[in-house]
Amino acid sequence: MPDPLTTPAAELPVRRLGPEDLDRCLALSEDRAWGREERKWLFLLENAEVYAIEAPSGELAGTVTLTRYGTTAAGIGMMLVATRYGGRGLGRRLMTHVLDTAGDATVFLWATELGRPLYEKLGFETLGVTEARVGRLRPGDDPVLTRPADLGSDLDADPGFDPGSDLDALLALDAEVFGADRAALLARLFAFAEQVRVVEDETGPTGYAVSWRAMNNMLFIGPVVAGDEAAARALVTDLARDADGLVRIEVERTRPGLLDWLGERGVSQAFSTSFMVHGGRPLPGDRTRLYAPMMLAMG
Repeated sequence: MPDPLTTPAAELPVRRLGPEDLDRCLALSEDRAWGREERKWLFLLENAEVYAIEAPSGELAGTVTLTRYGTTAAGIGMMLVATRYGGRGLGRRLMTHVLDTAGDATVFLWATELGRPLYEKLGFETLGVTEARVGRLRPGDDPVLTRPADLGSDLDADPGFDPGSDLDALLALDAEVFGADRAALLARLFAFAEQVRVVEDETGPTGYAVSWRAMNNMLFIGPVVAGDEAAARALVTDLARDADGLVRIEVERTRPGLLDWLGERGVSQAFSTSFMVHGGRPLPGDRTRLYAPMMLAMG
C-alpha cells in the first residue's frame, strides 16, 4: 500500500468504504477533534458513498463522502485528513475523485474556514453562510401545531399498520423543494429518525421536519421544509418539545427572523460554514421552502 508520507498525492489510490470501516472513520474523526459520531457515520457508510485514502498501517489518512440525488444534485461532506498527513495534497486528491465521480450533477458542500480555500481553487463559489445553532430550546407556551407523520407499514415496526397517507405526499413535496429525487434516502432517514412531523392545510401536508440523535444524545433537527417561517418554527418547536438535552439545527443567515427566534429560545450560534456550489451552477428546486438541511454532510 502506498505511503501518503512519501507518495505523490495524485498517485494515491482512493477506495470506497463500507459499514465495516466504522471504527476507522471514528478514529479519524477523533484525530481531527470532531468527536465519535457513531450513528451519523454509520448512516453515511450505509447510505452515501464514503471514499478514503489508506495508510500502510491500516489507519485512514483521509475521507470524503458523496451523496447522490439521482443525476441532478450531489452533496459532499466529511472531508477529513489525518493530522500527520496534512499539507500533502490528500484533500485535493479526495475532492477531485468525488467531483469526477459526481458526473454532471450540481455539487454543493458546506465549508469551514480551513477548507474553503481548497474548494475555491477547485471551482466552488460561496452562495451563503450557514449557522450551526446549539442549545436547549425553550418551547414557551406555544401550542402544538403539527402532528406526527403517518409513514406507513414500510417504516413502522407493527406489521398490521396500514400504509401511511403521508409518505408519497412528503416525498413529492421534498422533490419540489430540493429539485432532485431524494426518495430512497428520505425513506431511510425516516426509519433512522426519532420523529417526523408534518404541518398541513386543507389540501394536505405543506411541510415536514425530522429529528434524529447523534453523539452525546444531541437532538439534530433537519431537514425542515415549510411554506413559511411560522410553519418552520412550529415544526422545530414540536420536535424539540420533549428533548432531554441539547438541540442542533443549521440555518442560513438569509433567515434572520428564524435565527433571532432560535436565539431568544436559547439556541445560540456554535459555528458557521460557507455554503458553496461547484462551477457556479444554479441549484435545482425551490430553496425558499428549505429552512434547514438534513445534515451538513449530506444536504
